[in-house]
Amino acid sequence: MKAARCPFNEIVGKVKMLSMGVHTGLSTEDLSERLRTYFGKDGLGLELKENGPERYTFEGDRGFVSAILGSAGNKTFFRITTSDWAAQIRTFISELP
Repeated sequence: MKAARCPFNEIVGKVKMLSMGVHTGLSTEDLSERLRTYFGKDGLGLELKENGPERYTFEGDRGFVSAILGSAGNKTFFRITTSDWAAQIRTFISELP
């Protein structure tokens, strides 16, 4: 049986702005560390313009990535917004537990 096509996969690379809400089993601290590692200087090389404790904004030549974190029961909810980094956001989210 073939999996259904994912509409998100079809628009990645075509959109300029993207905002998504995501739940993860990570703590806010662990998610914060992953955000800084993935998008920051040692990852994609974006400059950290706004640094937590639960709000992060990274900027680069191509645009920005912004994340707002919060607790939702035993999970962490975050809203991630970007201009021109949609494919990288998809990869980041796909690697979360």
